[in-house]
Amino acid sequence: MEEKGTLYFLCGKMGAGKSTKAKQLATEKQAVLLSEDEWLSTLYPNQIHTFEDYRKHATLLKPLLESHVKQLLKLGMNVVMDFPANTKSSRAWFLKLAQDVGADHCLVYLNRSDEQCLRQIQKRRIMEPERAAFDTEEVFHHVTSFFEVPDCAEQLYIIEI
Repeated sequence: MEEKGTLYFLCGKMGAGKSTKAKQLATEKQAVLLSEDEWLSTLYPNQIHTFEDYRKHATLLKPLLESHVKQLLKLGMNVVMDFPANTKSSRAWFLKLAQDVGADHCLVYLNRSDEQCLRQIQKRRIMEPERAAFDTEEVFHHVTSFFEVPDCAEQLYIIEI
């Protein structure tokens, strides 16, 4: 029986450090890193200006990535998806990707306070000025209103940091 890869995905509020942790995980696990930000900016340059624009285009990515991720997992490759798994429905999609091919999964939950996230967002605005329009306290609070803390009822293997 061939060994399948493991699917790693991350949960945490905006500014919690999901992208940083995803890069670290990809190195540690010798995994393929798939970044939502990279895919969106490449496929939809200059088309995402609001949170609704983001949601629309992020939804368009899922069918494109689904077969790709499953194939990588079937081949025994570990995959780190730097895509927010911040709602029950989004986490269910990640879990289904792994289950469909009999692969293991791991949700990394970055449990950070609003204050910690807002401090990080402020730093990011300075270090990455191109993100300043989207990385605001107002956007943080709007995005956070959709956030759902993961729980054991979701049948996920969770590592909380």
